[in-house]
Amino acid sequence: MKPRDLSAHVEYQAGRGIEEVARELGVDSDELVKLASNENPFGPSPAAVRAMKRAAERANSYPKASHADLVDRLAERWSVASEQVWLANGGDGALDYLARAMLEPGDDVLVPDPGFAYYGMSARYHHGDVREYDLSKADDFALAADTVLSAYDGERIVYLTSPHNPTGGRFSVDAVEDVADATADETLVVVDEAYGEYADAPSAVELLDARDDVAVLRTFSKAYGLAGVRLGYALVPEEWADAYARVNTPFAASELACRAGLAALDDDEHVRRSVETVRWAREYLRTELDAPTWESHANFVLVEVGDATGVAADLRERGVIVRDCTSFGLPDCVRVTCGTEEETRTAVRELNEVLAE
Repeated sequence: MKPRDLSAHVEYQAGRGIEEVARELGVDSDELVKLASNENPFGPSPAAVRAMKRAAERANSYPKASHADLVDRLAERWSVASEQVWLANGGDGALDYLARAMLEPGDDVLVPDPGFAYYGMSARYHHGDVREYDLSKADDFALAADTVLSAYDGERIVYLTSPHNPTGGRFSVDAVEDVADATADETLVVVDEAYGEYADAPSAVELLDARDDVAVLRTFSKAYGLAGVRLGYALVPEEWADAYARVNTPFAASELACRAGLAALDDDEHVRRSVETVRWAREYLRTELDAPTWESHANFVLVEVGDATGVAADLRERGVIVRDCTSFGLPDCVRVTCGTEEETRTAVRELNEVLAE
């Protein structure tokens, strides 16, 4: 017996974990600076940690009330109906729910290249086919409606990442609306705003009031520091919001995740500190690195270094972990996550020394 043919599927290549690299180098993980996975360097909100500790005592119960409470809080925050909030196990879980709700076998989706690999992975899991629109380094990876529409050919879902990973660019809300206006009535435009808290720009959520062809993805993994908890959600048009009950897994987010999310939403100071540090770090990276960079609206900066694999390996030997972007099709670039001020200064110093050698 064998599984179905998975030859068209690709493996998701995550950034290397700090414990993994520490074991490889034979050092303590505290000696390393990990700036490869776009995690919050301040960790989770202390209020969220306390909430999870309390929730652990109730881990024998299914998260019925906490799930409903978090959905209601998010609906209030975004001024949408509770039914429009599709809670999930991370942002990738929300992508799966949207694919389940929208795709028939053989439907095409349109994804950015370079971009987040899971868009295409999720579509293939649900028997969809994947086409790409190219973001050109020669054009500074510009995110414009024309870039997407020049490749569009009636796909069922079009994915826009704003801010974009790994480049840090963003689509304006007007550009999102232009894409939605120019695509077919049965095409869903999914705007992935996983890094949205770091962008000084309005959210595409405002389009949901008047449209039934745009959905927005958000997560607690980045600015809220809950990547290890796996908590994300989609905000969808009210006209088809009831599809969630037919496509979600039972209790899509755990009791601990829901309680952590509720507490994190109240900890404005933690988010403010996280966002302000990222804005400082982005500027510091772009002005102090001796290498070309691109403007970023996320919590990382893309850096052109020549041999990305070699530079990342040399930095790793110096105790700094960055993301080799070869897996994104950018073998001459690394992505550097914004760390604390100390971590960011260390990364700049070590990267400049590696480049000088």
